[in-house]
Amino acid sequence: MAKQTPTIHLFYCANSLKETELQELQTRVSAEGLKTLSLPCSGKATIPYLLKAFERGADGVVLCACPESQCKHLEGNLRASKRAEAVEGLLEEIGFGKGRVVVVMKEQGQIEKLVDGIQRLQAELGMVHSIGAKPARTVLSGARTSNRRENAA
Repeated sequence: MAKQTPTIHLFYCANSLKETELQELQTRVSAEGLKTLSLPCSGKATIPYLLKAFERGADGVVLCACPESQCKHLEGNLRASKRAEAVEGLLEEIGFGKGRVVVVMKEQGQIEKLVDGIQRLQAELGMVHSIGAKPARTVLSGARTSNRRENAA
């Protein structure tokens, strides 16, 4: 079985990750399988929004937020953190396993914490065979197949 690079979706607050830092990040982290999306605030990452990433094929999600008490939108980073925790619980409940959502509260100019978080998630998802790659694709394709069978009968 060929080793697949895990697909990670990075949602980041436009105030916490500048364009130059994003470029540096893409040179330091395996860009293969990394998809990035800028948000006006990490608090805009709602539960359905994060779950949609998994539906679209993400193996893991990294949410980059402003440090505590430094959010320009007051509590967006705290909301994002709570939503990520809720998504982790939902993923565990439906059998996808834990450890697929990581929240990094990054200080301005300090990209190390984010690089480390992404690399750790890539390594964990790449090594863990029990949770496998692209769980939503497997579950959703199975559900579609069974629905087609039921409709055909």
